[in-house]
Amino acid sequence: MDEQTLQALWLTTQLAMATTAILLFISTPLAWWLARGNSWCRSLVEALVALPLVLPPTVIGFYLLIVLGPQGPLVPLLDWLGLKTLNFSFSGLLIASVIYSLPFVVQPLRQGFANIAQPQLDLAASLGASYWDRFFSISLPQSKAYYLIALVLGFTHTVGEFGVVLMVGGNIPGETQVLSIAIYEMVESLKYQQAHYLAAGLLLFSFAALILLYRRKMPALPV
Repeated sequence: MDEQTLQALWLTTQLAMATTAILLFISTPLAWWLARGNSWCRSLVEALVALPLVLPPTVIGFYLLIVLGPQGPLVPLLDWLGLKTLNFSFSGLLIASVIYSLPFVVQPLRQGFANIAQPQLDLAASLGASYWDRFFSISLPQSKAYYLIALVLGFTHTVGEFGVVLMVGGNIPGETQVLSIAIYEMVESLKYQQAHYLAAGLLLFSFAALILLYRRKMPALPV
């Protein structure tokens, strides 16, 4: 494995770990609200969260390219942070990955929170448990299996991203070239053997991750 491939492997691992951590943090309150809330705008938010499931990755990447670019609406914020643009940078890849993998983390957590019996929460409340006590002592423990699903799906989906990261990050070795893009570049260069090794590695990794979930008798994976 040459140095460029090792860099792509390390960058992909960093991206997947950071994306998954951010998604678990922001998806927990969002999934709870979607599962237990009754706001009139819940359907709208659900549709926005699920949008990456049906939109072509290049569409999301194109609009992120505009929003994160030097002429986008974030220019004042970027100037304040001392940044010219987030395109073709690891930070841009991270933002794109969080948006594109959002439904793969939110949906399992939403399903887990929705399965919690309301009488349990009501009983705990009647015994004096606060809102946060009920959440950390009842809701989270009963959703452990769904958190594992969300973690595995979020991580593996980020590892396999192509269209979004290519549009936003381009193909800069050591900076934005992740494994999926490295495979594409190898195929373009007719390096089929090297591409085969990387593709087979990703295939085995994804398959092993799913076997892990099913062997632990996880709930059905959300579609």
